[in-house]
Amino acid sequence: MKIKEIRTRVVEWRGKTVPLPPHFCTNPMDAVAPMLSKATMGTFTFHSWLIVEIFTDDGLVGIGNAALSPVVTKQVIDVYLKPLLLGADPWDIEFLWQHMYRKTMAFGRKGIGMVAISAVDIALWDLLGKSARQPVYRLLGGRTKPRIPVYASRLYSTPLEELAAEALKYKKEGYRAMKLRFGWGPVDAAAGMQRNLALVRAVREAVGDEIDIMADAYMGWNLDYAKRMLPLLEPFHLRWLEEPVIPDDIHGYAELKRFGRIPIAGGEHEFTLHGFRELIEARAVDYIQFDTNRVGGLTQARKIAALAEAHSIPVIPHAGQMHNYHIVMASLNSPMAEFFPPVDVEVGNELFWHCFHGEPMPKEGFIDLDENTPGLGLAVNEDALKRFHVVE
Repeated sequence: MKIKEIRTRVVEWRGKTVPLPPHFCTNPMDAVAPMLSKATMGTFTFHSWLIVEIFTDDGLVGIGNAALSPVVTKQVIDVYLKPLLLGADPWDIEFLWQHMYRKTMAFGRKGIGMVAISAVDIALWDLLGKSARQPVYRLLGGRTKPRIPVYASRLYSTPLEELAAEALKYKKEGYRAMKLRFGWGPVDAAAGMQRNLALVRAVREAVGDEIDIMADAYMGWNLDYAKRMLPLLEPFHLRWLEEPVIPDDIHGYAELKRFGRIPIAGGEHEFTLHGFRELIEARAVDYIQFDTNRVGGLTQARKIAALAEAHSIPVIPHAGQMHNYHIVMASLNSPMAEFFPPVDVEVGNELFWHCFHGEPMPKEGFIDLDENTPGLGLAVNEDALKRFHVVE
């Protein structure tokens, strides 16, 4: 089996989107919000997606994808990675990863370069599963659980009545855990703190104490603000506080973790085994949350999962999607997975629902992976792509 062609396509959503109100979700731009004239969350929407297809000489097609900076990521694949892969054997997957990594090291160790490698690597693993006629999770170690528990991940900063109703809906649908987003950060001072607490209180009162609640600051706080928030949040028994500070502030993460008041989660914006070794050595996180289509693909994800297991740090990947589910299924150290409920297009997390066939829907808070579908179990939804502007 040899790689004969690689196709990359950026699908850009130009249709109607759900308007985002102010304070919809905290984010790093909040720190400079006083200098801006519009809501900062608009900076963090992503209404395009990258699809990667790798074709082999025996008729197989592997599918990968990426959500971050798709236009530039496509260029990295087309210009730098594709020439390395044409004619190669996909089963040499470790060599191919190292070749891509070392070829782009001067500019690609983190960020867009690694996102490009991730998208290609996911497609390669999809090829391996199809070639072996096995689901990818079997190549990673097989089942470690009958089904995958998933938590409902939405609950943005909306009016309290709407927020409580949405949380109660997820509880009735069988979810045993759910995650909300904060809406206010340091520039909003003490009044914003109280509004954040009101969000958590509304969800906790709606679902009771037998449902796990997590809360995400999405890099929108700083260490001082987070230290002030932790004792205020403690009575609500959060399972974790996610990305309380920017990813580069590893010492800030470590200081918050040392408090021991609320478990600290992070890693959505960290890259490669080396980056997570630093997080672990700094004792910075209680939960690791890499995203497979950012961190270096399945080739890196499985190594990070093994390293985390050796340090008894659970891995719960960021985002749903099949590449993350296969990692969770194959790891006893991954107790559950994130799930983005399909909704109208708003921040962009929903676009993969439009791009692909095969993403599973939960039943009573669980999803399953088909034992009889080889590879990742995805197909490109060509009919749905007609609603997008497609750049080839």
